[in-house]
Amino acid sequence: MYLLQMNHIKKSFDGLGVLRDISLGVQEGEIVSVIGPSGSGKSTLLRCATMLEEMDSGEIVYLGEKAAWTGSDGKAVYAKKSQLKKIQSQYGLVFQNFNLFPHYSVMKNITDAPIAVQKRKKEEVYEEARALLKKMGLEDKENAYPCQLSGGQCQRVAIARALALNPKILFFDEPTSALDPELTGEVLKVIKSLADLDIAMVIVTHEMAFAREISDRVIFMSDGVIVEEGKPEKVFASDNERTKSFLGRYLQQ
Repeated sequence: MYLLQMNHIKKSFDGLGVLRDISLGVQEGEIVSVIGPSGSGKSTLLRCATMLEEMDSGEIVYLGEKAAWTGSDGKAVYAKKSQLKKIQSQYGLVFQNFNLFPHYSVMKNITDAPIAVQKRKKEEVYEEARALLKKMGLEDKENAYPCQLSGGQCQRVAIARALALNPKILFFDEPTSALDPELTGEVLKVIKSLADLDIAMVIVTHEMAFAREISDRVIFMSDGVIVEEGKPEKVFASDNERTKSFLGRYLQQ
């Protein structure tokens, strides 16, 4: 079953087409990596999927429910707020720059939304948060504040925060781009460890070895279109000139 379907998505900024008729689907438990050069539209695609950015036209469907579609005037129409709120509870998003609340402790960063938005019991949420912190290797940091943590630790808290909402699909927007190489490894290791949770993941990444190893499917984007998609071994051995040119420098390393 498709958790997410994006059909014929178009998005322009100042008349420049950033997403040009993109369609894709993500199934339950599937791990999809989106790769491509800077400026190819990868992050915009994720922002449209999570409704942080309004598309110009197209269709977004979560679990069979329409979040957005093209109206009779050719422009995007979004579902009512109550409907969108329900749909948004199906996914979590991990940003490049963590986006933690600096004045909240690690524990409050993780538990605030499940308690305030999902109206879940505090004791149950705290118990789950502690289990997530243990999985992230941060069980001794629940009372720390973001300014007391390394970048890698902040990103692991951000991942725990996204998981605390029990999403069916988790989006990562270049989760290691703000980290130095040493910290990148620790965050990638944590993301790999999530595979056993059977949550669908869509990961925009520049880490080619990671994408090749973890993904069920790889999507290669360039100039606002999907050039190629398929199993990692197919995409990484592609004869397509654009794909080969992009991957060439990574495969030589």
